[in-house]
Parts: sequence; C-alpha cells; structure tokens
Amino acid sequence: MTLAPERPAASATALAGRSTGPGPVPALVQPLDRAPAGRRWQHFDAAARETSAGRRLAAVRALAHDWRADFTASGRPDTVLTCDLVTLPYPTRYGLFRAAASPAPYLAITNRMVVVRWTDDDGTRRTLLFEPSDIDLGERTPFFQDLVASAGPAAGLLDRRLTTRHGRVLEHLRRLGIAPEEVDYLVFDHLHTQDVRRWLGTTAPQPDLAGLTGWPDAPLEPVFPNARLLVQREELEAMVDLHPFQRPWYQAGTFADVRPDAVVALDGDVALGPGVGVLSTPGHTVGNQSLVVHTSTGVWASSENAVSAECLVPEHSRIPGVARYARRWGQEVVLNSNTPEMLREQYDSMVKEKSVVDPSLRDPRFPQFFPSSELTAVRWSPGTRPTFIHGALGG
Repeated sequence: MTLAPERPAASATALAGRSTGPGPVPALVQPLDRAPAGRRWQHFDAAARETSAGRRLAAVRALAHDWRADFTASGRPDTVLTCDLVTLPYPTRYGLFRAAASPAPYLAITNRMVVVRWTDDDGTRRTLLFEPSDIDLGERTPFFQDLVASAGPAAGLLDRRLTTRHGRVLEHLRRLGIAPEEVDYLVFDHLHTQDVRRWLGTTAPQPDLAGLTGWPDAPLEPVFPNARLLVQREELEAMVDLHPFQRPWYQAGTFADVRPDAVVALDGDVALGPGVGVLSTPGHTVGNQSLVVHTSTGVWASSENAVSAECLVPEHSRIPGVARYARRWGQEVVLNSNTPEMLREQYDSMVKEKSVVDPSLRDPRFPQFFPSSELTAVRWSPGTRPTFIHGALGG
C-alpha cells in the first residue's frame, strides 16, 4: 500500500447530513428507469418470501434452473477480458472465515477488473467495467490506513514485500484500445474501499485530491463521462449511517459530492444485455451483487462472497483446515466475512452463486465462480495456497 497522505475519515453523520429525499436514501440515488438498459429478473423472488431459513435455502437451489434457462437463452456478450490490478494482504481469518489452519495472519488476494462488451438489439455497442478499482484512492480506506500506521517505520518495506501493483484501470483500457467515453457501466460487487470520484466526477471541489488532480478549486471532471455506476439500493442506504462493523471498510464520505445522475440504484437481479447481468447476493455486504456472464464455457458468476472457487466446494480443497471445517460443521461453503453482519444471508447467496454457474472445463470439481479478489499463492503466507485458481473470467 502506498503511503498516501492521511486525511480524517469522513463521518457517516456528515454523509447523512448531505442527503435528501425520502427516508435515508442519499440524493445521489436515481431510480432504475434512468439506466440505459435493464430488465429485472423475478426468478428468485419466491425464495425471498419464504419465512423459514431452511426452506429459503432450498428454494434458492430450486429456482436456479429456471433462471439459468432464461439467462443462457439471452445470448452471449461479444468480449470478456480480465485485467489484474493489485495483489495485497488480507486477514486470513476473514478470507477463510473459521476454516483455515494456517498460522499466517494474512493471505494474499488479487483484485481484477473484468471488461465486458456487447451489442444491444438496436446495434448500440455497450461496455461494462466490473471492479474498476481506483487502487490509489482505495488505499485511503480506514482499514488499510490503520494497517500502514500499525507497521510504523517498517510500512515501506511491508508495502514492497506484500503488495504488487499489476496495472491501473486506465492503463489497461489504453492497452485494449477502449476510450473512456466508450464506457457505459461501472459495476462493483460492493463498495468496500471504493472511491469513484475521479471516475464519475463531482459537483463540488475535492481539496483532499489536489495532489492527484491539480484542480482543488473546481469540481472534478469525470474520467468516464458517459458511465453510470450500477449499485444495489441497500448498499447506498448502508453508507448513509454506517454500523461500527462497517466503518473500517468504506469511504462513504467520498460519495457525498459524486454526480447524482451518474449513479443508478438497482433493486435486485437485473439483466443488462445478452448474457450479462447482476444478481443480488447480499452477505459480504448488505448490498453485495454478483456479475453474471454467459461465455463459450457456460455461465460464470463473480463477487467477493468467497476468495476462491474451492470455498464453494470445500470438500475438494487442499488448503489445510478447510475441508475438515466443512465436514465437521456440515457446511457446504466457506465465507469471506470481514463484517459479520449477514452470515446466513451470505451462505444462501453463495449457494445461489454456486447453483447458477457451470463447472470449470479445466477441472469440473470446481465451479465457474470467479472471485473478484482471488486467493493467490505467496511465499509469505504458508498454508493458504489455493487448490485451484481461475486467474481470468471466461476462459
């Protein structure tokens, strides 16, 4: 983590004070019909209406078949590309929940951006960026700031040893020949660590970014002038007044001045184009969502509900402790949980993700679930080497 200039974290109260409109929803939230495209899927609504937790989980499994039939019939996108952004340390007790036997306090995860392009029925070319993390501003997240501060004089050494920056969003787009003006959608599975001010632009000056933008006395012009951020409404509502469990992981105050017409609030599962959409998968956060893509190898899903595909099939994991934990407690998934707000909901969402995807062609024991931040083998974290990695979505 680069030692960015430290600044006070914006309080949830300050963000709430700058919101208007009905209830706690910030002014930046726009209705779904402002999106250039989008059809809401209702396949899983029946599961949400179940009052019994066990019946709800069973319903999720049963309803996945009909959703898959609808989704695959819609076609496929033209292009799916994966771009590595950063490999960084992450607490083992979060990434592998209660299952890991490793003594290493941290494991490594690699955050990647997925570029999806398709053509609408009217011939319009669409471009979606999934997980286009501004890694420079993400380092200002309170959790990472505290990690750097706790390292003291050794912070620089730890940064060089534990963090690897592979490429930034705009560097990857230039390499792919995609102009920022061509981007229609920005999608994150959740908004932990994210600061999108440079991507979407602001309605007021941002003095704390003066060193990065050079324009402290004017609103930020958007890097992606035609893009809309698609985010679940619950995720936006949560940032209005964060719970103590949530505060270390969000930069909620950075959203206060984001251009309101650049944000679209989604309510559940939404189709965006042929073989492209998002599923509501609450758990890792209250508004977590998964990218779903239909490729030549079948259906894929991507989120950070799990750090490895084997966490959805722990019986096949060779990570010490994982398979034993699943057998002992009769659990079929191993959660990635750094904010223990919604453990049961996350379990159900991971079963939803597992139920809608196809098995990997490289090893059918593992599902085509692509963690948005995937467990990565590193020498400094013994006992956390993944059994299986995707490395890219769609291959």
